[in-house]
Amino acid sequence: MKEKIEALRREIEELNYRYYVLSDPLVSDRDYDEKIKELERLELDYPQYADANSPTQRVGSDINLDFRQVEHQYPMLSLSNTYSEREVRDFYERTVKALGEDFETVCELKYDGVSISIKYLDGALSQAITRGDGVHGDDVTANVRTIRSIPLKLHGKDFPNEFEVRGEILMPWSVFDDLNRERIEDEEPPFANPRNAASGTIKLRDPKIVALRHLDAFIYYVLGEGLPSTGHYENLTKAGDWGFKVSDAIKKCTNLDQILAYIAYWDVERKNLPVATDGVVIKVNSTASQNFLGATAKSPRWAIAYKFPPERAVTRLLSVSYQVGRTGVVTPVANLEAVQLSGTVVKRASLHNADNIEKLDLHAGDNVYVEKGGEIIPKITGVDVSSRTLFVGEKITFIDKCPECGAKLIRIEGEAANFCPDKNHCPPQIKGKIEHFISRRAMNIDGLGGEKVGQLYDSGLIHDASDLYTLNPADVLRLDRWARKSVDNLIGSIRRSKEVPFERVLFALGIPEVGETVAKRLAIAFRSIDCLMSATIEDLVSVSDIGIVTAQSVLDFFADALNKTFVERLKSFGLRFVIDDAVLSGNSDILSGQTFVISGVFKKHSRDEYKAMIEKHGGKNSGSVSSKTDYILAGDNMGPAKLDKANSLGIKIISEDEFLEKTGG
Repeated sequence: MKEKIEALRREIEELNYRYYVLSDPLVSDRDYDEKIKELERLELDYPQYADANSPTQRVGSDINLDFRQVEHQYPMLSLSNTYSEREVRDFYERTVKALGEDFETVCELKYDGVSISIKYLDGALSQAITRGDGVHGDDVTANVRTIRSIPLKLHGKDFPNEFEVRGEILMPWSVFDDLNRERIEDEEPPFANPRNAASGTIKLRDPKIVALRHLDAFIYYVLGEGLPSTGHYENLTKAGDWGFKVSDAIKKCTNLDQILAYIAYWDVERKNLPVATDGVVIKVNSTASQNFLGATAKSPRWAIAYKFPPERAVTRLLSVSYQVGRTGVVTPVANLEAVQLSGTVVKRASLHNADNIEKLDLHAGDNVYVEKGGEIIPKITGVDVSSRTLFVGEKITFIDKCPECGAKLIRIEGEAANFCPDKNHCPPQIKGKIEHFISRRAMNIDGLGGEKVGQLYDSGLIHDASDLYTLNPADVLRLDRWARKSVDNLIGSIRRSKEVPFERVLFALGIPEVGETVAKRLAIAFRSIDCLMSATIEDLVSVSDIGIVTAQSVLDFFADALNKTFVERLKSFGLRFVIDDAVLSGNSDILSGQTFVISGVFKKHSRDEYKAMIEKHGGKNSGSVSSKTDYILAGDNMGPAKLDKANSLGIKIISEDEFLEKTGG
């Protein structure tokens, strides 16, 4: 049982890191809460395995060590989540029993954004701090000042000299949609939902960019001495007079029926709001009663959050189509009768893979349940089997041949995906390779996107990326939607790409398992494409971080005659296939085999500069502390969690001065 508890703790810590730090959640809020509750049950049943550092003993952290950490004057706790009317009733009855009398509650919409604590001194904004770990948070004052719905100076005269407000920073749906369109055009991954986008924005280093993203904010709590009222509702109303944006959806309730009616109303009406919401918060109104009820280590006892179930719709499955990606993976997509879901019209939904299709037991014409649940791409979660008739269509089975080139699909044992093996003749794979080749981090050829690459390929003007260097401007001009200026820009960008350094050219080739970092290591280790192409598997695995899988992938790539021809053509067009001396200047292997984790705020160089130094001297960077970590390069305000873990594992912690002395910097 000890192993199960520890494994669950590790899983939750990883989920915390992905959610709060990377803004990249792996599971739904409900799944996360269920894991926390399971861990709480196990720790209660097996107290001998208690751990003060268990995820159940603290609030999740969104601390970013690029910002200065500040201690909260009042702990910033998270709310306990409920998912049923029964749990809301339990909370209400438990509170009545604790107070010994009836009480007023305040119902508020639970906006799905980023919690913030903002201090005001003499009517002026003085500091804004993220929730962090509940005790310390990031000072993001400069970024918060750019949010126009947060007052810099308060209205009136009747506010305390010093007080604090808590609120939620949001990204409206319209801003979110525009931002994702821009990110897709810039070849950056889109944000999954507005909360992730708001979280990523508030942690940006440049307030000018934050200002351009038009964040919004609602205030939901006022703290401090000398507040105008002993009622939470009344203080919020007064805060609205001072200039704060307070939701007009807040409602004071005097009984349980009113609370449940509020939940029922907003479960429907929230779909018409311009911002994302994911539930209702119920608070005891009296601040004296709040103080009497107190809090657990994680959550106040005087408030609870009811989370709406993921929005779900029922519609008819018309057909299933299949998409082939750059790597050959075949993904099934459900084509649906149009249905309204989370503010958008949904006509397609992901089916993930063959196993999922089999599990759902889909038939053409089925009525299916579709959920969006905060993600961009809707998914089918079930089938309304009771609505099936005798005339239901055929059972949906995964295809066995590539829908694009007809090759027989293969599936590697233990993996979920089916893929097309004919990478050299399958059109979507070829187009995908060209798109990778021209991408910003590879050859950075402007003026082309997925649609235009497809147009050039389908017209026969290019067959692979090397043909870009033989394009005739007159041929491109004859295609639809191409003007002289756009053609000239494209040709100029192709010409400039010949100056891209070898390590990026190597990355652009699209060798499986060879990302940007690996490409740079290979370029430095072998110095030229000719030396790399003649390397043995022993030569390859001798390079830092190159394992047997990556090494074999490199060998397989250059063993293919078509790939060799592709490289030779690129060489003939003048692309760089030899490492620049400037890249090698100052390189050494003094950190070879050593893994570093960087934590804290530094004075002499930025974190990115230190990462580059580590790689320059043969070391490896890692984002998390583990038994494989050799050193932690620590600046000011090093994260306490990393410090504790480093001490428990006996990992050496060095300062930036020690690091610079070690590397001769």
